[in-house]
Amino acid sequence: MSDPADIAAAVARASYGRLLAFVAARTGDVAGAEDALSDAFAAALATWPVQGVPDRPEAWLLAVARRKLIDAGRRGRSSPGAAEHLRLLAEEGAAEIPSAVPDDRLALMFVCAHPAMDPAVRAPLMLQTVLGLDAATIASAFLTAPATMGQRLVRAKTRIKLAAIPFRLPERADLPERLAAVLDAIYAAFGAGWTDPGGTDARRRDLAGEAIWLGRLLVSLLPEEPEALGLLALMLYAESRRGARRSPDGDYVPLDEQDVGRWDAGLIRQAEALLLRASRMGAVGRFQLEAAVQSAHGVRRQTGRTDWAAIVQLYDALETLTGSPVVTINRSVAVAEVKGAAAGLAELDRLADDPRLADYQPYWAARAGLLARMGSAASAAAAYRRAIGLEADPAVRRFLQGRLSALG
Repeated sequence: MSDPADIAAAVARASYGRLLAFVAARTGDVAGAEDALSDAFAAALATWPVQGVPDRPEAWLLAVARRKLIDAGRRGRSSPGAAEHLRLLAEEGAAEIPSAVPDDRLALMFVCAHPAMDPAVRAPLMLQTVLGLDAATIASAFLTAPATMGQRLVRAKTRIKLAAIPFRLPERADLPERLAAVLDAIYAAFGAGWTDPGGTDARRRDLAGEAIWLGRLLVSLLPEEPEALGLLALMLYAESRRGARRSPDGDYVPLDEQDVGRWDAGLIRQAEALLLRASRMGAVGRFQLEAAVQSAHGVRRQTGRTDWAAIVQLYDALETLTGSPVVTINRSVAVAEVKGAAAGLAELDRLADDPRLADYQPYWAARAGLLARMGSAASAAAAYRRAIGLEADPAVRRFLQGRLSALG
């Protein structure tokens, strides 16, 4: 990779969250750190093609971001504490940039989960600040309107600054009330990367790997937290099937049609060990149950058949625990395998009036598939067309179009 713009983009993908956490931890101002880093990347795009890419791109970006923050502080100095803040920034700017930027992302995630923050915005804030997702992508993950999500995120960053929330990992006793939001954010990041298996979307590239890395870091920090173990197991089960999700020609392959020989046995063994550890702790939670669903799908490696009855039971527990419409959608598909398409559709019909699902592709794809199995070709075709219109992945669109064509 020799093009300076490509190098800047690669550094942004690989290091944005780490750089932002490093800068924000020293200023206490997430929004200000974001602005300074944005200016630094803009300066890189203007400077590197002319002067060449520096030997240490991260250090160069940090130095520019610090200067931007100092300049902004001088222009906006008005409050009694601003002079002291500016002095600290100047001292920080004069300090030597570390050769390896410390990874403060996990600390920043726990900052975003502080009790002073609105619980509904904690995980979305982590996704934007730590992993660089835009408000529209985050809104889609949480079934929320993009404008609403954008307003929440702006208010949350202001809250961090005004409340002077300290940028550090919380005490052990404070972890339980913050951990759930951190787990939600890591899983949502994994999901965002999982929907782009080919790495074609620059905004999502490497997100699944980043999420697994953060999951491993969290488990090393909290080895006795069963839900942290469960989340990592869940992501590893899913990641083990990445290579089987596309045919050699690049076509989408649904889970029940995948070649189990292409699943990564090493990752599956890691996931099984993590789930077993979690189960022995006697505190079952959402991520352990979701991981158990994936383990039940994995039974097909040994028996050649999926244990749908066990999967329905696990989804029963998940639905009771979470009340999530996404769980209900997945459960309806499993019920159809056990009791028939009509029974599955009856379960899915319970969500018919949920406005959050009007533009949720998996709902329409599941509905189309169940209607097709019942012989309701016209209704199935309408649902397939809706799902196709909502799907961004070309391979999945082709798959759905094939199912639509098969209706005749």
